Amino acid sequence: MSIVLVARELTRHYEISRGLFKPSALVRALNGVSFQLQAGKTLAVVGESGCGKSTLARALTLIEQPSAGSLQIAGQEVATADKAQRKQLRRDVQMVFQNPYASLNPRQKVGDQLAEPLLINTPLSRAERREKVQAMMQQVGLRPEHYQRYPHMFSGGQRQRIALARAMMLQPKVLVADEPTSALDVSIQAQVLNLFMDLQEQYDTGYVFISHNLAVVRHVADEVLVMYLGRPVEMGPAEAIYQRPLHPYTRALLSATPSIHPDPARPKLKIAGEPPNPLEPPSGCAFHQRCPHATERCRAEVPQLRLLDARQVSCHHAEQIAG
Repeated sequence: MSIVLVARELTRHYEISRGLFKPSALVRALNGVSFQLQAGKTLAVVGESGCGKSTLARALTLIEQPSAGSLQIAGQEVATADKAQRKQLRRDVQMVFQNPYASLNPRQKVGDQLAEPLLINTPLSRAERREKVQAMMQQVGLRPEHYQRYPHMFSGGQRQRIALARAMMLQPKVLVADEPTSALDVSIQAQVLNLFMDLQEQYDTGYVFISHNLAVVRHVADEVLVMYLGRPVEMGPAEAIYQRPLHPYTRALLSATPSIHPDPARPKLKIAGEPPNPLEPPSGCAFHQRCPHATERCRAEVPQLRLLDARQVSCHHAEQIAG
């Protein structure tokens, strides 16, 4: 199976002004993220707000330039790509945004918005573009008469179907979905998720699926990347992480996930305190101030990702914690 996306030590830092006569501060929003994505597979990125998920999405979709690190899309290194190559790379990676109400142009008909990627990137005639748009609309569950309608005439679930159809018009190799179901009613979320999976199976697209909802992630993900304060803390096969999380942060996240049939053998864990200030990150392990297992080593030494039990984990005491 081919590799469609490779990130190595991907980093994005922001310089923040702290006011007159004060030195600027550095926010390490993304601080060394590495992974590979195979065609037809889904990598889920999870973590609290502010952990760097959306910054990662912007870097992967070429909206923002990484401060350091390497990013390859379909075998092409982004940093060394010329203008023509970057145009092709932008075709190969597309994005579905969180808010279906804000991601569509309210003044443009749906058919025209879906045809726009084809107009910009292909030599197809007007009739050919219309034919492709109508075929894609049918695939995502929209009717032919929807072609001439405006976005305000659709529900949230229908708008997210339109956004997904627009992202898939060029049949990209990578699709980045940033919280694509969080703004939808629960009754609609399952339909949209199933549509994502059906299109992935048909086009063999690799997904980077960003979500807070760990129940949703378990439904769609092949692999899970858990992030905390810009760094990965655990990464590996989804089922292995759900069955036996090794990092205390991952264990706490999964413990907080509502379940219809809770496991009485798995105790409820609570994370104390708030996430640290990204302008002044703590020394050593970024999670040590909230971790019940923290030791002096955790406060002094940054844990590196290491292979343990079929996944990578960034914790000095993962063996003891997991039992």
